[in-house]
Amino acid sequence: MENQQITKRRINKIAILGSGVMGSRIACHFANIGVQTLLLDIPPAQLNDLETKSGLNLESAVVRNRIVNDALKATLTSSPAALYHPSFSSRIKTGNFEDNLAEIKDCDWILEAVVENLEIKQSLYEKIEKFRTPGTLITSNTSGIPLTWLAKGRTDDFQKHFCGSHFFNPPRYLPLLEIIPTGKTEPAIIDFLDMYGKHFLGKTTVICKDTPAFIANRIGVYSILDVIGVQQRLDLSVEEIDKLTGPVIGHPKSATFRTADVVGLDTLVKVADGLNLALGKPVLEVPDFIRKMLENKWLGDKTGQGFFAKKVNEKGEKEFWTLNSKTLEYKAPQKAKFATLEATKSIEQLEKRWSVLAAGTDKAGDFYRQMLGGLFWYASDCVPEIADQIFKVDDAMCAGFGWEMGPFQTWDCLGFELGLDLIKALGKTPPEWINQMLKSGAQSFFKTENGVKHYFDIKTNGYLPVSSLSTFIILNDLRNKKPVFQNSGSTLHDLGDEILCLEFHTKMNTIGSEIVEGLHRAFDIAEKSANGLVIGNQGANFSAGANLGLVFMYAMEQEFDEIDFMIRQFQQTVMRVRYSSIPVILAPHGLTLGGGCEMTLHADRVQAAAETYMGLVEVGAGLIPGGGGTKEMAMRVSQKLEAGDTELNSLQNAFMTIATAKVSTSAYDTFDMGILQHGDRISVNKNLQIADAKKLALEIASQGYSKPIPKKDIKVQGRGGIATFQAGIYAMKVGGKISEHDQKVVEKLSYVINGGDLSYPQLVSEQYLLDLEREAFLSLTGERKTLERIQSLLTGGKLIRN
Repeated sequence: MENQQITKRRINKIAILGSGVMGSRIACHFANIGVQTLLLDIPPAQLNDLETKSGLNLESAVVRNRIVNDALKATLTSSPAALYHPSFSSRIKTGNFEDNLAEIKDCDWILEAVVENLEIKQSLYEKIEKFRTPGTLITSNTSGIPLTWLAKGRTDDFQKHFCGSHFFNPPRYLPLLEIIPTGKTEPAIIDFLDMYGKHFLGKTTVICKDTPAFIANRIGVYSILDVIGVQQRLDLSVEEIDKLTGPVIGHPKSATFRTADVVGLDTLVKVADGLNLALGKPVLEVPDFIRKMLENKWLGDKTGQGFFAKKVNEKGEKEFWTLNSKTLEYKAPQKAKFATLEATKSIEQLEKRWSVLAAGTDKAGDFYRQMLGGLFWYASDCVPEIADQIFKVDDAMCAGFGWEMGPFQTWDCLGFELGLDLIKALGKTPPEWINQMLKSGAQSFFKTENGVKHYFDIKTNGYLPVSSLSTFIILNDLRNKKPVFQNSGSTLHDLGDEILCLEFHTKMNTIGSEIVEGLHRAFDIAEKSANGLVIGNQGANFSAGANLGLVFMYAMEQEFDEIDFMIRQFQQTVMRVRYSSIPVILAPHGLTLGGGCEMTLHADRVQAAAETYMGLVEVGAGLIPGGGGTKEMAMRVSQKLEAGDTELNSLQNAFMTIATAKVSTSAYDTFDMGILQHGDRISVNKNLQIADAKKLALEIASQGYSKPIPKKDIKVQGRGGIATFQAGIYAMKVGGKISEHDQKVVEKLSYVINGGDLSYPQLVSEQYLLDLEREAFLSLTGERKTLERIQSLLTGGKLIRN
């Protein structure tokens, strides 16, 4: 009976108990996926000044829910946004533990996220038992209290349905969900949460053992403190460490010390001390200077200073100064430079970069060898205590700390024996299972066989498939198969079931001649031998747009015929996305800008990742969308007009979306922008996106697909629309909201989106609008101020408004 209940289990309503930083943000993420959410917290013990002046008392409804409402409001106004779309806040109802706890009886999941205090949590559980419906999921967001302690004294039904569900902050953006069962948790409950986390919440779910700090914090906090230890030994500065431990090694830009400031030094030390206490030995060393920082209340962002402090320099400019750990004084920032880092600038792939970093002959090389030796030793020494399977450690670090590669995958990049040498060079002894692995003849922790990723299993001393990837299509794992087609910027993969996938792999996936060639080859091959084509990749971003470097070079040399040819070629490519004889599915994620957005606009359907930041941003570079983006927005306005929409409002909205270079804050936001449409879909889990796109292609193909017919009936406004927009543009210029060059650019945009110099509204073709686009784009490449904007973007990544 229990198994039958599990298979039919649905989460329609959840109760989040505790509205602090984590509770409120977890509530928002459940609202993101459409779950009705009840968010509760304690009622206040006393009135605040405003409530007293207003004549309220502790029984007033507004007072009793003040704590939860203030917490939720703070979350809803925070940046980055906790919700995919502001309207989703309507899915959250607030209340308090005294007046509303009985409402949990109607909830399918009760998630406790109150303060990390055993007694407080157990006291709340006692109250929960009075109202909880038997069979309801009950989980804790604890980050370190043993789950067996929390479950002690509870009923059998409570304990069977209880486990840890540890989210990472911010829950919308960090995909890790650690699931921690107790010895009494029903296995079916863990299976359900594992599935629900992946497919509904979009999480990388990692099932952990009930050990101190579980997996990610256990390794992550050690890594931060060990890096600081190496910094002290090698006498490196804060700037140097953050340069060495940021994007160059596949870690977030916040690197080490900036991350510590964001997390808070008090939190970092509390976790470290708690771990040492739980482990019964001082494994995590907190340097004396950090203890002194705690005494000084230099805790990081929460107190205004930590390893970084905002200062005013001699020019009166605000800048972040860094702490000298020896003198505990702040100093002006200095640029960090290392020969080793210079040697890696041309190496795009992280797996190829590691060997160069570890072989460096300067201080950077010394740092990497010590850092990696410490990481490899500690991560392997924690296995099997924290996890029986090594892939769980890598999954947790990538999903929870934003690492591009986990410890064991990194070790594979350097080679098994070199990793051992780095451990021994620190005077450390590798754990016995590593020695057994060496004796077995295994030379790597991971390998791919027939497109399936395998890991070295320490119990069997052999390789087993990574079970967590069974429902995913990971393009990286297809690389040992011969591609259908490949050039320097793209690869055409066979996804099976006669569906192909074109993957981009240029820098930032910018669109140049190699990708254009790849697209045409993909269409040629797919139209002859496949049922559908997915255009997608699993890089950090789908595409940052067209290769502006080439545009700039030709413009500086006044080779405008070359630019004209480039635009024509890209327009033809984008139109092929629309007018192919097979269904074409675009799978955008991350940054999807300019040409990447234009390509998306022309797909039969879009399978977007929830975290997609998409927009037609060319105006910022002093250009207009020239690859069909302006044409497509005009065409969609025309279609809305046919459906009875108000013409002028739709046209103005489309114009402003392009003119302001608006970028969506999520895939859901793109529906409001008119980029995604009815029928387009969203994958909350980016790892499922390619598989979802494949399913969508098969679905459309199975229904019978007919090649669309080019449009020749697009209604445009001509001079009347241009005149209307001109008045608004002039007002913005007079009001100082746009520059003279901005005015010139958006006037060109207005001319194109309104169909040019036509005396009255009339019907035009797609090609007519494409020609207007191309002519406007080409003319703007001859403007000095446009070239200044492009140069600024290319050299410093900064947008100037000249």
